[in-house]
Amino acid sequence: MTAQAVAREEVVRAPAWSPAWISQRLQKVLLHVVVIGLTAAWMVPAIALFTSSFRHFEDINSTGWWTALAPPFKFTVDNYAKVLSSGNLGHSIFNSFMISIPATVIPTTIAAFAAYAFAWMKFPGRNYLFLALVALLAVPLQLTFVPVLKTYVSVGLVPQNWGFVGVWLAHAGYGLPFAVYLLANFFRALPSDLFESAEIDGAGTLTVFFRIVLPLSVPAIASLVIFQFLWVWNDLLVALIYVGGTENVAPVTVTLANLSNSLGQGWHLLTAAAFLSMIIPLVVFISLQRYFVRGILAGSVKG
Repeated sequence: MTAQAVAREEVVRAPAWSPAWISQRLQKVLLHVVVIGLTAAWMVPAIALFTSSFRHFEDINSTGWWTALAPPFKFTVDNYAKVLSSGNLGHSIFNSFMISIPATVIPTTIAAFAAYAFAWMKFPGRNYLFLALVALLAVPLQLTFVPVLKTYVSVGLVPQNWGFVGVWLAHAGYGLPFAVYLLANFFRALPSDLFESAEIDGAGTLTVFFRIVLPLSVPAIASLVIFQFLWVWNDLLVALIYVGGTENVAPVTVTLANLSNSLGQGWHLLTAAAFLSMIIPLVVFISLQRYFVRGILAGSVKG
């Protein structure tokens, strides 16, 4: 460490118990208190929903949810049993998986190839095409419902003939602009020396993509998977337009919307149904959360 670096460190680091040192400590404590408070406030609705889903209907109507956290504990799983048996929720969760997994894999795969082309391959009109792709982010997807649905009907791409293929393609199209934009920014931030060394060693385009780009891009791809999966899983409008509300193809969001109408007086059952629909997105996010922040910051700093 040079003398100038030591001098700068001494200037930044205030002596212990000095006013500047106390001020720095108070700022850190205040920051932690604010972050913990915001996190707790964000978690309160989820904790209340989870607690209420295990309570009897009479207890929910007579006391607040927080009273269930103190003895005597009177929890029950009847709400979950009734919802799974009477609301067709189990089959709807399976339908959501059948929609969400391909609708996440398809745009992520296509976006990875397209982003690599935009980031490191030179071809005529590359910048204009990328600008047009980014501009699609500002187009409301509601504008596409009528023309796309008419096209589906005219070519026979309906659930009765092709199952979930139509909604897979719709979600892929709606998610591709953001997916390509996110991955392209990350790919551009990769060191160019890696690609030059690979070319010297005789590696082709596909070899560079699969052996260098993809392993280094796991954080960005994981973030994209989180975004796309959560959006598709929680989607109601697109699924209702392209799949419909029949029981054999309805995802969990459509089934929950129907339950809110049929169980208006039994809303304690809705708490169980809503928490069941939240479990899968929570598992996906928690399992990939270590990549999330790195992926969100993808491409923010060049080098």
